[in-house]
Amino acid sequence: MTEHSPDTDSLQPLTAREVYQVLKDIALGTRRMRRITRQRWAQIRTGPMTLEVEGWTLVLYSHGGELDYVQSCQSPDGRRGDFASWQRYGTDPVSLLSIWEHNQLEKMLGEL
Repeated sequence: MTEHSPDTDSLQPLTAREVYQVLKDIALGTRRMRRITRQRWAQIRTGPMTLEVEGWTLVLYSHGGELDYVQSCQSPDGRRGDFASWQRYGTDPVSLLSIWEHNQLEKMLGEL
């Protein structure tokens, strides 16, 4: 008899609310992020930036120099979520941020 390892395809996808919580924690200063993308946030007028946040991998999308949406995310346990799946339910993690959280997150991205 062989042991079965969890199949990542059978894991529940990340919800927008779970990813929002990670973004909120960053804005509040309770989680630290590190830039994986070579370019700095200010250099990315329109396009993605990849971050690592305590085992989470997030790809944030900048449009016109402003945080627009989360393109994709993977949690430390291997679950994934992406813009297309969240939009089916009418929301994106960035849209759940308060104005203060959104502004704080953009400020912190600019300082990376």
